[in-house]
Amino acid sequence: MSDVALNAWFETDLPGRLDRLTWSRWHLRAVVALGITWILDGLEVTLVGSVASVLRDPQTLNLTETQIGAAASAYLAGAVIGALVFGRLTDMLGRRRLFFITLALYLGATLMTGLSIGFASFAFWRAVTGAGIGGECAAVNSAIDELMPAAVRGRVDLVVNSTYWLGTALGAAATIFLLDPRFVPLVLGWRLAFVLGAALGGVVLFVRRHLPESPRWLLLHGRIDEAERVVAAIEADVTRGLGERGALPAPGPPVWMQARGTIGFGPIARVLFQRHLRRTILGLSLMASQAFAYNAIFFTYALVLARFYEVRPSDVGLYLLPFAVSNLVGPIVLARLFDTIGRRTMIALSYAGAGALLAFTGVLFAQDWLTAVSQTALWCGVFFVASAAASSAYLTVSELFPVELRGMAIAFFYSIGTTIGGLAAPALLGALIESGSRSRVALAYVFGGALFIAAAAVAAVLGVAAEGKSLEEIAEM
Repeated sequence: MSDVALNAWFETDLPGRLDRLTWSRWHLRAVVALGITWILDGLEVTLVGSVASVLRDPQTLNLTETQIGAAASAYLAGAVIGALVFGRLTDMLGRRRLFFITLALYLGATLMTGLSIGFASFAFWRAVTGAGIGGECAAVNSAIDELMPAAVRGRVDLVVNSTYWLGTALGAAATIFLLDPRFVPLVLGWRLAFVLGAALGGVVLFVRRHLPESPRWLLLHGRIDEAERVVAAIEADVTRGLGERGALPAPGPPVWMQARGTIGFGPIARVLFQRHLRRTILGLSLMASQAFAYNAIFFTYALVLARFYEVRPSDVGLYLLPFAVSNLVGPIVLARLFDTIGRRTMIALSYAGAGALLAFTGVLFAQDWLTAVSQTALWCGVFFVASAAASSAYLTVSELFPVELRGMAIAFFYSIGTTIGGLAAPALLGALIESGSRSRVALAYVFGGALFIAAAAVAAVLGVAAEGKSLEEIAEM
């Protein structure tokens, strides 16, 4: 079939051909190239969390705990703005083009963060770095869902989003060396930590060169010939990997699509607030609750260790490393259940379990019954479950809406959820920690747990059984 004009309807089997593919080396390469986004995000957050206590030193930037929390909020504000701007652009210009723009923005801003000379410059470059990561969120999650086979889309999405914690582990391990004045001078170590993030991002630019444009996005814009070539190339790669095991499974039935091109904000609003209002409420509930818990706790964890347990800056990474590993392993272990038991049940259970554990840990913290080690052990248990829950929020908002607004939908939920649930959280927790009051900090933890439990109730009622279904079928449900 040749290209069609905008607004024309056409029948195509390309989505069904993508969904019927078996997992292959091609899919693994795509996941690695795209999933690196979350590794970078995890690395960024960990670096700031780990160097937080170092940045209070007069030899470095001489920041207060409130300023450190405010800088974390600046990063999140940048992520919100970046997600909205680049989310719109990824629907207009394509997933692939935005991969490189947002990654380049991240690289430059991370490097400049390491050259900061005070609070103003540090907070500014943190905001710009966040804009790059926020933009990556929309483009990458759109591409992953549009390229992965339907049978494994849930577990792939959860595992990819969990790689945030691989970045966290890398950052924690690096800071054990970089923040130890026996190895690196105090005034230099924190700057080198950010150079590490820029170096890792530079490698990704080369890895992504071979990724194609999303065939579903090409179909949306009437570029049927190009979409056919992309799908045929993917099929050929997957077939070579099968070897003697046989041919590809039969594709799903053809579907009718409309070459709608870039749609305006009016149609987007109608889809979000009229046609799929229940899904919008679900997405906002999931994103806001996980945003508060994660941004409140993780951005300020190093401050808690230093203020309440007198952990040295050079030792913070030792506590962050097991925390990161539990967050990474949780979705990997639980991901398959989201495709087998189902989305609605697993999302509700993971949110409810995480909320109960988080509130319980907050109570123990308020009573001063914990040490730095037991606090970390409890956080590992809490976020083993919470990490799967948070990843399922990204899965939910990326697969439940039509292709023509997928990037913008992801950006909308990420931005609004982060604004409602997470933008003020680091600054608030920073101020509470600076007060030295355990009960005030614990109250924030209990509140985060309550948000998780409330989101679980929403998921139980409004959740969508999207497991194993094509994106086109889900959009019409």
